[in-house]
Amino acid sequence: MKLLRFGEPGQEKPGLLDADGRIRDLSGVVADITGATLSDEALAKLKAIDPATLPLAPEGVRYGPCVAGVGKFLCIGLNYADHAAESNLPIPEEPVLFSKTTSCIIGPNDEVKKPRGSTKLDWEVELGIVIGKTASYATEAEAEACIAGYCTINDVSERAFQLERGGTWDKGKGCDTFGPIGPWLVTRDEVADPTNLKMWLSVNGKTYQDGSTATMIFKPAFIVSYVSQFMSLHPGDVISTGTPPGVGLGQKPPVYLEVGDVMELGIEGLGTQKQTVIAA
Repeated sequence: MKLLRFGEPGQEKPGLLDADGRIRDLSGVVADITGATLSDEALAKLKAIDPATLPLAPEGVRYGPCVAGVGKFLCIGLNYADHAAESNLPIPEEPVLFSKTTSCIIGPNDEVKKPRGSTKLDWEVELGIVIGKTASYATEAEAEACIAGYCTINDVSERAFQLERGGTWDKGKGCDTFGPIGPWLVTRDEVADPTNLKMWLSVNGKTYQDGSTATMIFKPAFIVSYVSQFMSLHPGDVISTGTPPGVGLGQKPPVYLEVGDVMELGIEGLGTQKQTVIAA
């Protein structure tokens, strides 16, 4: 299934994408797409519904973030061998873990705000994991069953804030609008191999990232297992799993986003996003 949320910000309704690519309204079945909707049992009930029996959403309706009520928004840094190389950094022996604020989450096609004082605004197409079952000290085999599905994420980053302002990466990662998620949450059963998906990102029509999850160092089930050794993961939590090469920081010379620039990105089978940069 491709689960989604649609409507104006703060007023999104739950939905699913039917076989013809049309949005079907699930609000008569569930209140929203949250952790409570993502257990295996709850997903099985949704899958049993004939989409043709559900009302159609209005044409051209806005996509919201594909999951609501995210408790934790975690990220894995330097998780692609070729991205580590372009960053002139060694391949990590263990996953690099940091957080994005949940307040940065927006819909996949919403505008991205360039923060005040920003000089090095950057992009990162990433595979997102959405948790459907609590994971605590999970083995890798157990962790696989804790994944509800996958989605496309743009890990928008301000490199000067991240790398030049002291302290942790979080300052450059959690600014308002830095977390476009969606358009869909694609359930685990429909993603045959999350470690072999094409992914891409362009700015103003020029392709900068053209990679694949095949070059991930740490794979999704391992990531969930690893993170669960340090903290419990709960239904609705999101993990962004790293980016392939081609970020602005890695260009020679570096290229950064300016007001008016347009990012377009996508992951095979998980849908596309499009964001215009505006001033904060």
